[in-house]
Amino acid sequence: MDKINENNNIQENAQEQANATENAKKVILVVDDEKPIRDILVYNLQKEGYEAIEAEDGEQAIDVALEKRPDLILLDIMLPKVDGLTVCKKLRHSLNVPILILSAKDEEIDKILGLELGADDYITKPFSVRELMARVKANLRKAEIANDPANQQEIKEKKTSNNIHLGDLDIDLDKFEVRVRGEIIDLTLREFEVLKYLANQPGQVVTREILLEKVWGYEYYGDIRTVDVTVRRIREKIEKDTSAPKILITKRGVGYYLAN
Repeated sequence: MDKINENNNIQENAQEQANATENAKKVILVVDDEKPIRDILVYNLQKEGYEAIEAEDGEQAIDVALEKRPDLILLDIMLPKVDGLTVCKKLRHSLNVPILILSAKDEEIDKILGLELGADDYITKPFSVRELMARVKANLRKAEIANDPANQQEIKEKKTSNNIHLGDLDIDLDKFEVRVRGEIIDLTLREFEVLKYLANQPGQVVTREILLEKVWGYEYYGDIRTVDVTVRRIREKIEKDTSAPKILITKRGVGYYLAN
């Protein structure tokens, strides 16, 4: 039994060292007015090999984020001085980094507002640390791929066409631009990615779980309601009648697809 425990400890230590090497130099900003929560998050982030920095109110969060330019931000909504949604909106104009909102508020309207203001994810308290670390890793990985010039060039070279046309919908993959009936639609990056993924397989139903994995980067962890909220926001922007959508269609009990 002692030998088994020793082997388990060796494996755990090796995994921690591997994580530390992989995540080295990644800076995570933790924004929460409750010190015990900050302490837990900082401890677990450091355990995974990240460098964690802190802010305890909205004003400080903006200042620290603009000065340190972290690779990812964990942002509480209920903050003193400046609320988290306002912080998210201000930082989104200046920083192109993943913003994960942490909140005890589970109302759908709060999730919609957070995603609309540029947040990449919305995690409801209480959450498991394991799930949170998985989401942090997934968002960092996706941002790294998206911002790597080598990957962007490779993707560009593989494209036979940089535009997708489906009925009233036109997607310019180079400009990250969507037009519906000739009118430019203002979408967040996540909304654009959802449309792009569906447009690459028109008429094919894609499940929420697959969208969560392919667009958000989550395999097991993640709230599929995040997908529903994002789809609802897209529909409000591209459909004439959201109660009877003609572009982004729901296959009841299965998922979503784009009409071709």
